[in-house]
Amino acid sequence: QVQLVESGGGLVQAGGSLRLSCAASGSIFSPNAMGWYRQAPGKQRELVATITRGGSTNYADSVKGRFTISRDNAKSTAYLQMNTLKPSDTSVYYCNALVAGTLYWGQGTQVTVSS
Repeated sequence: QVQLVESGGGLVQAGGSLRLSCAASGSIFSPNAMGWYRQAPGKQRELVATITRGGSTNYADSVKGRFTISRDNAKSTAYLQMNTLKPSDTSVYYCNALVAGTLYWGQGTQVTVSS
């Protein structure tokens, strides 16, 4: 059973930075695609960024130029560097990973940006 553990969330002032990590464990297979999504209260979960094993990335328009997704395949870990944070970025951030054809989700980590 694949487990995803997110870390790095917290409270930060507007304009600040945070770095989220997502470590996958429990499989002999390295994740294919990994991604970050977020969900604010009363809203649907939305895409933030994705990255393939080969390093191809995709970003939501709202975070382009501010957020950077990366991964360490040897560690089966994905990262999300978030800069110039805005109060509108306040959400629970979820990591997911596609492993051997199955999509797994982490439990989420809270990011709160104060104005």
